[in-house]
Amino acid sequence: MEEYLVPSGFGEDEFVEKKSRFIGRVWLAETEEEALARIQEMKKQHHDATHNCWAYVIKDGPARFSDDGEPGGTAGNPMMQVLQREQLHNVVCVVTRYFGGVLLGAGGLVRAYTKGAKIAVDAAGKSVKRVWSVLYVPCPYSFYERIRLEVAAFGGVLRDTTFGAEVELEILVAREQTQPFLDRLTDLTAGTVEGMETGQEYRAFPVENT
Repeated sequence: MEEYLVPSGFGEDEFVEKKSRFIGRVWLAETEEEALARIQEMKKQHHDATHNCWAYVIKDGPARFSDDGEPGGTAGNPMMQVLQREQLHNVVCVVTRYFGGVLLGAGGLVRAYTKGAKIAVDAAGKSVKRVWSVLYVPCPYSFYERIRLEVAAFGGVLRDTTFGAEVELEILVAREQTQPFLDRLTDLTAGTVEGMETGQEYRAFPVENT
């Protein structure tokens, strides 16, 4: 199954440029219908706004954008370029503008809508959707912190921790990293800690620096 990036969730941020207020928002949208519903929701919520410009990218589906009345090429396409540079899929972005009375010019509009999309993406965060191996790793307390660091180093997720006679960890790592991670645990602990794969999941988890 293919690996790709999606927004971690809803993200919102705003700024003011020459008295115009720009509000950027990003959502996860698995289908074009979901994306269009978010756009209509914003048009209703901000019916008094000057513009509600948008862009969306659906995995194995359409990628579309709209300037919503702004000069052609100054809003929707710059927003789309942000989504593509961030390598996001299943994402919809709406940037709402309340005109402040000062014209920004074409270049100013491109910069403003680019910024509106980027700050919304940053606010939403990114997750990687891939096949994850689920590992059960029991370990002595003395190795707990070192194993946590190794999980982060492998780009994994420490999903659950149970503290008892020893620490029991549920860890997710990318499928292709499973054996290298287990080998690293063996080397790190001189064979004291051994993990076991209990299953696989195809889902998205927030991952830093993706």
